[in-house]
Amino acid sequence: MDTDPTLMALLDRVSLRDETALKSLYDLTSGKLYGLALRVLERHEWAEDALQETFLQIWRSAPDYRASLSPPMAWMGLIVRSRALDLLRRRKAEREHLSDDIDDDGMADRLEGDTPDPLHTSLASQQAWALHQCLTRLENKQREVVSLAYLRDLSHGELAEQLKLPLGTVKTWIRRGLDQLRICMARFA
Repeated sequence: MDTDPTLMALLDRVSLRDETALKSLYDLTSGKLYGLALRVLERHEWAEDALQETFLQIWRSAPDYRASLSPPMAWMGLIVRSRALDLLRRRKAEREHLSDDIDDDGMADRLEGDTPDPLHTSLASQQAWALHQCLTRLENKQREVVSLAYLRDLSHGELAEQLKLPLGTVKTWIRRGLDQLRICMARFA
């Protein structure tokens, strides 16, 4: 079943601040997005935090979503991956702070809060935007294969079977697509 039209319609309603649509979107996609967050973070409680941050970001960014540039699950997958990586960076920074020699008087002043700073959020948004731009430059089939491999964690064989394409074609499209993404993303670095 092709869920893209349903998800696009829900995102359109979310962009109009329809809370019911956000709940429906959550019900339809949270399982897959949670799975993606869990693969990145490897801890259930962190994946839950990343998922919550993802839906807050979807609520804020829905008016900017363009179906012509990216399938809905690819767009939301980029957001959840970005939130998960942000969370990993914050946790790492917190661990580094805890391992420093901290005097009791200055401890409260030196510990970071749980919210990302505006610069960090801006950089993550710029990276997501750059990846989105690079994905749009891929041919439709290439973008579809790369997105399916990444978001659904399908093997080359599973992709070939699902798309009814020769295995060699799928491997070539993924390799070329990833090469093009690397080159394109290097321009934004």
